[in-house]
Amino acid sequence: MTSRSPRPRSQRQRFEVAVTSVVEKRLGALPVAAEFLRRLDVAGIVDEVCPGGARALVTHGQVIEALVANRLTSPAPLVRVEDWARCWAVEEVFGIESGLLNDDRLARALDAIAPHLEHIAGTVGARAIGEFRIDVARMHWDMTSMSVHGAFPAEGQDEDFPVIGHGHPKDRRFDLKQVQAGLAVSADGGIPLHVRVVGGGAAEVSQVVGAMKDLRAVAGERDFLMVADSKLVSYSNIRALLAAGVRFIAPTPAAQVKDEVYAALGLAQAAVVDWTPDREAGTPAELRETYRVLEDAHTLTGPRKSDPPLTVRRILVHSTANAAGRQAARDKRLAKATEDLNKLTAAAGGRHYGTREKIVARIGVIAAKRRVTSCLRWTVTDNDDGTPVLAWHFDTSVLKAEAAVDGWYALLTSVPADQADAGQALIHYKGQGTVERRYHDFKGTARGCAGLRPAQPARRRPHPGHLPGPAGLLSDRTPGQTGARP
Repeated sequence: MTSRSPRPRSQRQRFEVAVTSVVEKRLGALPVAAEFLRRLDVAGIVDEVCPGGARALVTHGQVIEALVANRLTSPAPLVRVEDWARCWAVEEVFGIESGLLNDDRLARALDAIAPHLEHIAGTVGARAIGEFRIDVARMHWDMTSMSVHGAFPAEGQDEDFPVIGHGHPKDRRFDLKQVQAGLAVSADGGIPLHVRVVGGGAAEVSQVVGAMKDLRAVAGERDFLMVADSKLVSYSNIRALLAAGVRFIAPTPAAQVKDEVYAALGLAQAAVVDWTPDREAGTPAELRETYRVLEDAHTLTGPRKSDPPLTVRRILVHSTANAAGRQAARDKRLAKATEDLNKLTAAAGGRHYGTREKIVARIGVIAAKRRVTSCLRWTVTDNDDGTPVLAWHFDTSVLKAEAAVDGWYALLTSVPADQADAGQALIHYKGQGTVERRYHDFKGTARGCAGLRPAQPARRRPHPGHLPGPAGLLSDRTPGQTGARP
């Protein structure tokens, strides 16, 4: 029996092998962000104001929703968003291919919404109030500044948008230009409801009326209380607020209340406020900060004689923590001044301070540097041999007068007393820390200049020297991109 060997194959059979590839993408908070964006109808609001065109593969509203998700999940400089969308489940959650979020498409979307930012923000805020039933009975308003690096010449900026320029920066970086932003949050949860971007050189006090009008539009027919910082208190601002029927609470600028007013107040007559800061909730009652309040009236006069005087309630507040802090700061200044003055006393008549003129000049430097000019008393006399001798002391009566003022500050409000007594007005104002914490979050997101884009519309093909700016981060094309623009 012969065995038959297998027939050799002239051609190998070809098999189609189905290979299932596993692609891992980050999901994170994208589904949550997408749900909130859908309920707020951000894409619909943007597309209504800024139609993207029939040829667009993604609308401006879809791009803005993706950018919001990017800011929430990857708050870094606004570059390589396409790479972010490829690594995150953007296509699965938002239905947008990563290649459609190239730099050019982002720039065109930002250019489209730039002229309509306030309208879009106000509409989204109003939608949030209705959709999530946010309480807008009290809103907190504050402004901050964000310094930027780069030249940003004025002639290269669009005057129709807030101009980046020099101003009064909160971070004391006077060498840098800045842009400013105002933020309004609800007292109920500190939810941001409105943001307003202004130029770096704009005066903060002049933004209050515009903010009030914006907040009225957001609140609709509802009455609301506007809580702000001392920049609210000016004759023109309060006159506009009273005329519009908007209630307010704000601290009085220190220059408008003399120290003699506080020194004449007595703690025995002040009422203790039944309120404890959250930071001291676990502190024993005897060690907690205590607030006391008094009330009187405050009258503001206008710049012209024909301006009618405006009279509002003034809440005089005393804080034991503020008083302790002022006393500790004073003790520190006095201790440093004492050390410097003792050294000068020992050196008087020597090589460096051998004349009265040199001693007097040094005393002036110490008094100004240590801020003890008001209480420092000194004399320079001559010994029998003609060498100068310095004698000095601190005036205890002046120090006692300063201590009597410690811990006091004042609030102005138009809220009627039957709606909020002095203690309740203070509690309302204490919620101002909410907007300050939101600013910390806002600045963290804006780090890398990404959050400053509303200041100026995006520019394509930036000069390399302008790259640190808010708009110079966008290139004309993603490297390697070809074909028609999406």
